[in-house]
Amino acid sequence: MTNIRIVDGTYKIRGKDTDVAGLVFPLVEEFKVGNKGGYVTVDGAAVNGFPDRNIKIKVAGPEGYEQVGAEVQSTVREESDAEIVERIRERFDMLKDMTKAVKKGSVRAMIVSGPPGVGKSHGVEEVLDRYATMETLGAGKTHEVIKGAMSPIGLYCKLFNMADKGKVVVFDDCDSIFQDDLSLNILKAALDSKKNRWIHWNTDSFKLRNEGVPDKFKFEASAIFITNLKFDKVKGKLREHLEALESRCHYMDLTIDTDKDKVLRIKQVVADGMLDDRKLEDDVKTDIMDFVDINKNKLRELSLRTVLKVADLAEAFPTKWEAMAENTVMRRA
Repeated sequence: MTNIRIVDGTYKIRGKDTDVAGLVFPLVEEFKVGNKGGYVTVDGAAVNGFPDRNIKIKVAGPEGYEQVGAEVQSTVREESDAEIVERIRERFDMLKDMTKAVKKGSVRAMIVSGPPGVGKSHGVEEVLDRYATMETLGAGKTHEVIKGAMSPIGLYCKLFNMADKGKVVVFDDCDSIFQDDLSLNILKAALDSKKNRWIHWNTDSFKLRNEGVPDKFKFEASAIFITNLKFDKVKGKLREHLEALESRCHYMDLTIDTDKDKVLRIKQVVADGMLDDRKLEDDVKTDIMDFVDINKNKLRELSLRTVLKVADLAEAFPTKWEAMAENTVMRRA
């Protein structure tokens, strides 16, 4: 693929025209004129801070860029802290919007992927809980969060109990169902692209008879899968299973891939008020975040949960919380 250097061009980043002169991108398509003027199409995924897709760089004409030799690599550009925070915030805003779409039935299913302890579950449950309080009393449970392991027949019964239109089943860290052929087949039927989605249980079962569950039913609800797995990094047979599920769902990667991303996400959530209900002075909250930041490579888990644990210690042991945290949330050398 040919690389080009932008001589004079702009790209709209978060609503603002940004000068990209001097940056080198892989060329996808030469200059064209569209409804909004001239542009050249490049691979944005090659340069940090740009979308992971082909993008249109606004240029006045072919003279707005130049081809460079194969030895000239795409621009290595580091995202600023502010850009990382904004990128992650946008993803979590999208997560809330997508959860609303799942609840309304516009989206049948969604997979949310991201590291543990960054607020994935909270973002989804916050939206669904808000809907639950607005809906008519007596309408029954409108969403259910399932955590941990689940057998195929347990999955079948749960989907039957939550099969009505407008209901949402949330599988939170329930990755065992991805590895079971029967469970996966049940999910494939539940999330099929056909207008009518029928789920069947084709073997005799005392559990179904005992609980009054039919051997087939129509599923009209929606589903959300919250996982720590990064689907495109998984190999082997599990990858085949995940591809079958991914083809039936919208897949959202929260793009929190480095310790720096995690720390900035944690700082963002704390700045938004996560510790406001704690009886802690502002300087102590700052000290807690400094402790987490400088020890990020030594913590048992770099997450929001760890911040809450350290805040617990700061409330319980105001004069020695750092020493206590060293022995409870950090790995021993």
